[in-house]
Amino acid sequence: MSNELLFSIGFLLFITLILALDLGLFSKKEHVISLKQAGIMSLIMVGFAIGFYFILITEGRELHGIKDFSHLKEIVARHQHHITLIPNNFEQSLALYQQNLGLEFLTGYVIEYALSVDNIFVIVLIFSAFSVEEKYYHRVLFWGILGAILMRFIFIFVGAALITKFGWILYVFGAFLVFTGVKMFFSKEGDDKIDPENHPVVKWTSKIFAIHPKYEGKNFFVKINAKRMVTPLFLVLLIVEFTDLLFAVDSIPAIFAVTKDPYIVFFSNIFAIMGLRSMFFLLVNIIHKFHYLKTGLAFLLTFIGVKMLAHVYLEKWGFTTEHSLIIILSILVISIVASIIFPKKTVKVAK
Repeated sequence: MSNELLFSIGFLLFITLILALDLGLFSKKEHVISLKQAGIMSLIMVGFAIGFYFILITEGRELHGIKDFSHLKEIVARHQHHITLIPNNFEQSLALYQQNLGLEFLTGYVIEYALSVDNIFVIVLIFSAFSVEEKYYHRVLFWGILGAILMRFIFIFVGAALITKFGWILYVFGAFLVFTGVKMFFSKEGDDKIDPENHPVVKWTSKIFAIHPKYEGKNFFVKINAKRMVTPLFLVLLIVEFTDLLFAVDSIPAIFAVTKDPYIVFFSNIFAIMGLRSMFFLLVNIIHKFHYLKTGLAFLLTFIGVKMLAHVYLEKWGFTTEHSLIIILSILVISIVASIIFPKKTVKVAK
């Protein structure tokens, strides 16, 4: 069994343990997640991600089972890591590789976590449009995470295979991210409005399943007169999954701009996705206050797209992962600070 497979199995078992604890501790009884509970959950998930970063910078060689200098050189070339190995010095070269691996993970994690904020904007709209009770938010998001992990796994490793076989596809990804960033920048308020009756997922589901017209507590399915039907809560779950699928089309290519190692892309992606649920409960009531965040995310996607398009020239100029991380964090901090300093003006309605 390869090191990559063992490492991945261990990672997935760890994620499964977290989800099992989540299901056991927080889902015994449907309830509204408090701000304190969401804050603790968020700190725990960020702590796990930081812990994984330290594992990579100290034990990262175990991911690909690197044993000697020639193997290290092969791995660096295969995944196009932007580091210069020290000839005849395996230990120092390995240390450089592991530090870079950790930094790539951290940068990918920050990118995915930041882009998840836009996902939260849309999920809030979905819950509002379908009048979902707040105490069922956690249930929908929990099962939505499971589907997201499977979809991300497929997307990432298919994307890695395409990049390996067709190097030019990076330029396609880059152009798409620039287009998405520009489109997001010029999008108007209200463009994300959800129409429950005419949503494509609702129309598609109604052709396959019988839909019960009202909620039945926390149930996704209900049997009436011996006929099995899906509830509106199941429709909401499907729409959340569909939304994540659309966001994955943006976020996964964005992380490939940082690293070509599919395992690092997957790890950073899943850690961010796992933290999405707790971040949702932290931001659900205040996210509207960060009105410049979408503009920041638009700049973020555009920057990453340009980076992919111009990666050959940037490498010649000495542009590194550290530079990417600094720019990404700067964009996010500026957009958040600008939202606080220049709050959104409220329109007063004349009496």
